[in-house]
Amino acid sequence: MRQSQKTEQADRQRRIGLEDQRKTGARSMASGENTMMSGIGFQALILSRENLNQAYLRVFKNKGAAGIDGMTFDELLPYLKEHKRELLVSLVDGNYKPKPVKRVEIPKPNGGVRNLGIPTVVDRLIQQAVAQVLSPVFEQIFSDNSFGFRPNRSCADAIARTVALYNSGYHYVVDLDLKAYFDTVNHDMLMKFLERQIDDRWTLRLIRRFLTSGTMNGKMFERSEQGTPQGGPISPLLANIYLNELDKELTRRGHQFVRHADDCNIFVKSPRAGEHVLASIAHFLEKELKLTVNQEKTKVVSATKMKFLGFSLSVDKNGAYPRPVRQSKERVKQALKKLTKRNRGTSLEDMLGQIQRKMRGWSQYYCIGKMKSFIVSLDQWLRSHIRQYIWKQWKNTITRINNLKRLGLSASDAYIAANTRKGTGERRTAKRCTIP
Repeated sequence: MRQSQKTEQADRQRRIGLEDQRKTGARSMASGENTMMSGIGFQALILSRENLNQAYLRVFKNKGAAGIDGMTFDELLPYLKEHKRELLVSLVDGNYKPKPVKRVEIPKPNGGVRNLGIPTVVDRLIQQAVAQVLSPVFEQIFSDNSFGFRPNRSCADAIARTVALYNSGYHYVVDLDLKAYFDTVNHDMLMKFLERQIDDRWTLRLIRRFLTSGTMNGKMFERSEQGTPQGGPISPLLANIYLNELDKELTRRGHQFVRHADDCNIFVKSPRAGEHVLASIAHFLEKELKLTVNQEKTKVVSATKMKFLGFSLSVDKNGAYPRPVRQSKERVKQALKKLTKRNRGTSLEDMLGQIQRKMRGWSQYYCIGKMKSFIVSLDQWLRSHIRQYIWKQWKNTITRINNLKRLGLSASDAYIAANTRKGTGERRTAKRCTIP
């Protein structure tokens, strides 16, 4: 007896493995057709050997903490070698159940905590595989004004767009702040947005299971009624898919805006226009997207007073330019102060390496902003603290005298500096010796 079409498709799905699965069933997006793919195409792409191998490499590269099962990223490969077949069978048959995520609280720079949900490394692998297939599909419909968690886009691009908008005459900003956005995403609405582009029950069911896998807060299990907790590879993509509805609404209304994840600034030309936009967009967010606008932090401000991704804007005769906000400068100085604390018991080489890594990352991020005077003053302050650290390590007077002489001081000056009663003595030696 001839099998039904539904049965044939089910049998075909069960034969999907890691070998030689390509974009079967995918429609051409370049030709302008609908971006949907058939279910067999999505599943084949997600479970293909190439995609899973790429997902593994990304998970291993990102490292990260273990989930609730305690398995670390370097234990993932041995586990896959032993359990690959049963893992694939559970995925194909739809029996795969993600484990609850591990709740971790990360302090925010301005106080409070940010809740992260750390999946197990196996779940991270599957999430990464799904995200790698879904991302190209949704990149076709994402707004050009969205910059967060997207390929070939960065914070620097977002800041450059704010500068361009200010120079185009948009001198006021509606600074939107969403209260606990990642924790309040409505699952049903998110699935509805996904279904517009994904015609595959298998993929949608897998994503739903990740959303509702729950959270282990210590030894307490908490159900996931809403939200897409930060910490999983698929969460940034899902967050962008949800807020793409905001992007489409802002575009439909003709507004100029820049969004990076849940940080969104709408640029207007007057405070009155800003207040009108704020009221209407806040209503849209709360009624249509079921999100909560933080009324205390959401406001209309001059573009030169906004704080966006650690930057603010200043203006000179050539127009607007970005600069790091005061809080960013204070945080890096506090971090350096901890690294150069004199009682750390760390070798000078290790401390200098830590300072180099810290400043390399900080300067690479903030190098697009003007901060010459700050860098000069920070350099002077840091050199002073490093001198104090070296002075403390030299400990006794004889060692200080000998080391100062090797650095070029005369015997009398070295004796005077080594026997000073002025604390670390950096004022007396700063102009006469250099850091080795």
